[in-house]
Amino acid sequence: MTAMWPLLGVAVLVLGFALRLHPLIAILAAALVSGIAGGMAPLQILAALGKAYNASRYVSIVWLVLPVIGLLEREGLQERARVLIARLRVATAGRLLLVYLAVRQITMALGLSSFGGHAQMVRPLIAPMAEGAAEARLGALSSAMRLLVRAHAAGADNVGAFFGEDIFIAVGSVLLIKASLAQSGVEVEALRLSLWALPTALLAFAIHGVRLWRLDGTLERLSAASRS
Repeated sequence: MTAMWPLLGVAVLVLGFALRLHPLIAILAAALVSGIAGGMAPLQILAALGKAYNASRYVSIVWLVLPVIGLLEREGLQERARVLIARLRVATAGRLLLVYLAVRQITMALGLSSFGGHAQMVRPLIAPMAEGAAEARLGALSSAMRLLVRAHAAGADNVGAFFGEDIFIAVGSVLLIKASLAQSGVEVEALRLSLWALPTALLAFAIHGVRLWRLDGTLERLSAASRS
């Protein structure tokens, strides 16, 4: 029966998800319970978690960008972005986001993951610029239209980053796939994984690009419906 005590971590994990706790908190609590039940000291558990993380992931988190973006927003960064894009007559919300999707995917494929992101690019710049482009053509935006533009701005960043990063051989996702396959006895070069990610990235760009191309028409219909 003593050997079964570490399985209590599974129950803690299920309970954490049932209570809708943050996944990382639930996983960490389950790991601590299983480790302590198995006779490990808390420091040993943390060391094991850190070793497993570093062995399969190569990701760095930069927190200093958040206060910097907050300070820029307080000084009127979003308002200036709206004014700037409103002066360009050829700019529309859909065209702007389509360009950003292409730039985001290309830069991710080159390993420039910091060029973009929700906190440092979408919220302070891309979404306000898309809203400004829509307002220049359609006038004041309704709440539904504004949320639609913001959702498409966030979606452009997600699609570009997710499907573009796998093309770069040294990104965390490719190394994670390589490490997972190696644990199962399958040795695959990172370059081959990157090459096989190209068709998926191009297809994702085409599909989401059509959605962004249709965004302007959707906004026009919503604008006409709100005025009628």
